[in-house]
Amino acid sequence: MTQDVKAVLFDLDGTLIDSAPDLGAAADKMRTDRGMPSLPLESYRHMAGAGARGMLGIAFGIGPDHPEFADMREEFFRNYESCMTQRTYVFEGVKQLIDSLVERDVAWGVVTNKSMRFAGPLTKGMPLFSTARTVVGGDTTPHPKPHPAPLLEAARQLNVKPIECVYVGDDLRDMLAGKAAGMGTVAATYGYLGTTDVKEWGADIHIETPLALLPLLRFRVPA
Repeated sequence: MTQDVKAVLFDLDGTLIDSAPDLGAAADKMRTDRGMPSLPLESYRHMAGAGARGMLGIAFGIGPDHPEFADMREEFFRNYESCMTQRTYVFEGVKQLIDSLVERDVAWGVVTNKSMRFAGPLTKGMPLFSTARTVVGGDTTPHPKPHPAPLLEAARQLNVKPIECVYVGDDLRDMLAGKAAGMGTVAATYGYLGTTDVKEWGADIHIETPLALLPLLRFRVPA
């Protein structure tokens, strides 16, 4: 990636952290509370990036058009709030990557479609995010990804130009948002991709591990 980089922005779930165990547990509790058998985590993992819609789809085979979806979504949210950092962990190599950015005085932050109801407490509850200079949630701006508004808001908060930013994510909407915002785009292939062909996303770079990002970027350290 040729442009000088002053800030690196990351998606949250599937890029920095593996939250699938807690998301799956929140949905699975709804099944067991109803006397239904538990499902293994792997049943939920590939849909972890889709949040409540994905988890309820796996657990109960319902979508947003189901008459009980809204009530069940709120039940899922309450379950998730009670356990969101119990099983969630940082992907291997992420801490070293963040430490390297901090050592270079490169600003970093999070742009997620997770609402701040969850993104706020989660990032405050995990030591990794103590050096993050911004956390933008799915409801911070009027439009979530793939709209560029959340990424542009993060750049504004960091006082950097979008062209000086790189956005790292594990979903097509992340690449669409990054490109629409005028940022460099990096597809993280170690997250919740399942059988998705990331080559169709049009990302500038693909990385198979978090630490693979560092040698691909040219940093311009702020004066």
